[in-house]
Amino acid sequence: MKKFFNHMKQYMFRGLLTLIPVGLTIFTIRIVYVFIDKRVTEVIARYTGHHIPGLGLLLFIIVLYVTGLVASNMIGKKMISVIDRISARIPIIKMTYLVGKQLSNTLSLPEKHIFKKAVLVDFFKPGTWVVGFITGEIRDNQNGEVFVKVFIPTVPNPTSGFLAIMKESQVKDPHWSVEEAMKMVISGGIIGPEKVGRIVD
Repeated sequence: MKKFFNHMKQYMFRGLLTLIPVGLTIFTIRIVYVFIDKRVTEVIARYTGHHIPGLGLLLFIIVLYVTGLVASNMIGKKMISVIDRISARIPIIKMTYLVGKQLSNTLSLPEKHIFKKAVLVDFFKPGTWVVGFITGEIRDNQNGEVFVKVFIPTVPNPTSGFLAIMKESQVKDPHWSVEEAMKMVISGGIIGPEKVGRIVD
């Protein structure tokens, strides 16, 4: 009976993890439809007399596109900087804004292509491996030895962490993609690859 309950608990938990992204997707679609598409369509129909389904969603996509363009130029970046400073001074808004900003920065990491490769490094304690990302190389002009710049992110917030300059021999290749390793960091190890390449000291 105990094995049965353990079996049920294990697979119920896996089922929950499977349904979470599906549920969030459905919830997001519902928000977009109810609060954006439906209301925008009703407002336009009130003034024009024509009901155009999907118009609100189209306008939402256009707003996202225009916002992305504005945020990418110099004026947009200055506006965002001003909003950051103002939000940081308002106690209640500060916490919500910082959480949203942190999530936004986390999601934008793959887009920036700043990580060349995922590696494992023996950094904090001998025999304890941590996930790191190679961001570049440094060459010693005296002997030609190549060092790698390794960013070691904190969990579950990969926008902060440590930078280590290490020999190539000090990093190990787990044969993970950058995306797989990033999922492991953000989820605290709950989501990620289940196998690792051979590590030889």
